[in-house]
Amino acid sequence: MKNHKADEKKVKTEADKPDCACGAEAAALAAAGGELEKQKTQAADYYNQLLRLQADFENYRKRVEKEKPELIKWGKAEILLKLLPLYDMLLAAHLHVNNAQETGGNGEVLKGLEMIFKEFSKVFDAEGLRLMEPVGKPYDPMASEILGVVDGGEENDGLVVEELQKGFYYGDKILRPARVKIARKKAAEPPAAEEKPAADESGK
Repeated sequence: MKNHKADEKKVKTEADKPDCACGAEAAALAAAGGELEKQKTQAADYYNQLLRLQADFENYRKRVEKEKPELIKWGKAEILLKLLPLYDMLLAAHLHVNNAQETGGNGEVLKGLEMIFKEFSKVFDAEGLRLMEPVGKPYDPMASEILGVVDGGEENDGLVVEELQKGFYYGDKILRPARVKIARKKAAEPPAAEEKPAADESGK
């Protein structure tokens, strides 16, 4: 009889105790759920960053592919630019020989120089190099450099009258500006101011 009452008391006492185990388990599950959500958020952020990096790399690749022909083209331009001083010297020699030819002699030398210029022209045409033709046209500060100014009139004010060094286009861009002389109309002199007679000391 005593044992039976003791068992009932034990059962009742255990029933009255708070369920500590269940509470700890629920807290652990909640913490795990929060950590899982945090990891999901981080994973989404990493995925978005990866997508952005992939897009940036794709844009970079396309830009490089687009710029590659232009880089190759301007690599050629540097070589062509180095040939231009040789062209200038040959042109000066050609003009000198041509002037001598007009006074007699040097006919074969002149023909040889003309053949050289024809070969230059072929190379220039094949590579997209074009001579500027600024003489007789309005001065273009983007394509020409002024080395001299001559007196001009109303009809040629601001026009290029002489080309001292030839300029070249490479495709649509300027490879070397021309060096030129331009005409400037003389500014009209202001009329001389009329001198007033000095006032008489007497005020008359």
